Amino acid sequence: MEQYKNIQGLLTDIYGKEKGSLALKKIIFLIEKFPAKKSRAKDYFSQNDVVLITYGDSLNKDGEISLKTLHGFANKYLKDVFSAIHILPFFPYSSDDGFSVIDFLSVDSELGSWKDVKALGYDFQLMFDLVLNHISSKSKWFEKYLNEDQGFEDLAIEADPSIDLSEVTRPRSLPLLTEFIKSSGKAVNVWTTFSADQIDLNFKSIDVLEKMVEILLFYVKQGATILRLDAIAYLWKEIGTNCVHLSRTHDVVKLFRSILDCVAPDVMIITETNVPYVENISYFGDGRNEAQMVYNFTLPPLLFYSFAIEDSTALSSWAKGLYLKSGTNTFFNFTASHDGIGVRPLEGILSEKKMDRLIKIVKENGGRVSYKRNSDGSESPYELNITYVDAFLNKKSGVDEYHSDRFLATQAIQFVLPGVPATYIHSILGSRNWEQGVRQTQMARTINREKLRLDDIVKQLEDPDSFRSRIFFPYIELIKTRKKQPAFHPNAPFEILKIDPKVFAIKRYCESQTIYALTNISSEHISVSLSGDKVLDRMKDLLTGKQFNTKSFVLNPYRFVWLSNANI
Repeated sequence: MEQYKNIQGLLTDIYGKEKGSLALKKIIFLIEKFPAKKSRAKDYFSQNDVVLITYGDSLNKDGEISLKTLHGFANKYLKDVFSAIHILPFFPYSSDDGFSVIDFLSVDSELGSWKDVKALGYDFQLMFDLVLNHISSKSKWFEKYLNEDQGFEDLAIEADPSIDLSEVTRPRSLPLLTEFIKSSGKAVNVWTTFSADQIDLNFKSIDVLEKMVEILLFYVKQGATILRLDAIAYLWKEIGTNCVHLSRTHDVVKLFRSILDCVAPDVMIITETNVPYVENISYFGDGRNEAQMVYNFTLPPLLFYSFAIEDSTALSSWAKGLYLKSGTNTFFNFTASHDGIGVRPLEGILSEKKMDRLIKIVKENGGRVSYKRNSDGSESPYELNITYVDAFLNKKSGVDEYHSDRFLATQAIQFVLPGVPATYIHSILGSRNWEQGVRQTQMARTINREKLRLDDIVKQLEDPDSFRSRIFFPYIELIKTRKKQPAFHPNAPFEILKIDPKVFAIKRYCESQTIYALTNISSEHISVSLSGDKVLDRMKDLLTGKQFNTKSFVLNPYRFVWLSNANI
């Protein structure tokens, strides 16, 4: 029992002594029947870690299931580029492009099977979504709840609609409660944080906890090496609170971490919390007891703003705070994902007037803006819906000669920051806004979720003059170069340099190497000079092989260099 002492303590904290003891028996049973207990043989992270984010059917080919198409494309073009692939929810679902799961244990037959998932896992590490906050209203679980079957009576969270729930943090402008009729004829109002089709799970029930721990371990068994805890911030509900980031929510993350430490310590947890920075990093816990990684949600909108005004001051100031106390944690750096560009992480960083500037650019570039409902009944921007590629289009210049260069410069900054970088498939493929998709679904987020034909993509990549080709191949080389540099280890020390407001500059270093990564975020030619005790008069740009006189050189518009004192 000694090995389960931490788990026991957490269950007691969450459920009390009696209920916690019962929960412990259930969880020990699941742990004991788990097939293998591994030991962590290496550090969690290295500079070789780069994650591709994609839906299972982002690429499609006639006569072939989508997961095989993805696997074939990844093996041909991405084998030595990405270390891991995050396959967004690939389970049977009823809405929200996969995040309203009907069956956690099955693969959507239109995508493939568990055999196809495991085959991909032979060539890449895999990241799965554990959608633990809610389940589809079309699921067998919810059907059993409505039937009041044993073990499912407390699956959902029932609430009296007359109770004041105005304090509850709302991520969307939709009703918090949805009415359903049980098979007995009784009408109940259940908690639906994200939509009427997404039934919040009641983690106050140890039956629910047992079911989700079983799913957790099942995903590990199927080859998951990273588990993304979707919408984790909203997990635990207490009427009279804002129901976000509650202590019991953190306890559940700790519990899942403790279970994995027992059975699969190599498997990492990443928390998805699209919230202001301080709230976001709270999911690191004490550095060893919660998530190994958190999404760096502030990066995408702040990077967007910095390029919009051609000034890196706010970005540089924020980046100075990216220090972590523990070497077992790091940031998950991304600029685009299947969702839009979240703007809540800019609270306390940008004024409403500055936010309005970003909204104006998004609308000018064909994007949309999604809003959330506040406790006072008002609405405020929640996310900007646009491909990250088109967010950086300058329509005022007519033909934007810098479009691809500007976008690649944003990605270069992402890849030099401390943390593990992740790239959305539509970013590396240079995808534009999918207007047709938005018209079809009437969902703003669809603009960034186009389903691509593999033959069309390959044809465009083979054309060196195509926009996709001008993004894809330089992007590939950027990643390959980064992976060779020990100074870009996710937890290697760094220093933000003050050179010019139009240049984002960071120094990354380790025992064997120092890199000065400079990015011109403007449309101007900027004169640059490096100084310091360890700055050599001449340094080599790792990206091009060109030698630079560090005392004086010019960065062309949206040019970036990685100057090193060692040839690795």
